[in-house]
Amino acid sequence: MKAGKIAKHNELLTIGELARQSAVHIETIRFYQRRGLLAKPARPATGIRHYGEQDIARIKFIRSAQSLGFSLDEVTNLLTLEDGAQCAEASKIAQQKLDEVRGKLANLRRMEKTLTELLGECSKTKGQICCPLISSLHAN
Repeated sequence: MKAGKIAKHNELLTIGELARQSAVHIETIRFYQRRGLLAKPARPATGIRHYGEQDIARIKFIRSAQSLGFSLDEVTNLLTLEDGAQCAEASKIAQQKLDEVRGKLANLRRMEKTLTELLGECSKTKGQICCPLISSLHAN
């Protein structure tokens, strides 16, 4: 198979080729297998396990979910719903993630406001020995 060519449905890939086509390291594939996120194919008489297009799709699903902030435990839950018939449950998991992200954003906004105020205090107190920023951090 030429470099850059995607596996056809009936082509078999080595773990190295699977890693290359999925844009992950071999150890990532092995880690996913240990976590139960990706099946470990049986070892044939040749001794080399083979993977297929469905394994590439699964790894891409995992990576896509991670890019949205889902933990591997959450990805495991999503994978049990991947048949698409349990949209309500998938929506519930996504809503929980969205609520979590919104909470983090609110916390980041609070941090930004506090740091902006402290930096403003620092610029007002030239020549003083006690830095307002350092004093505030000691107080909290």
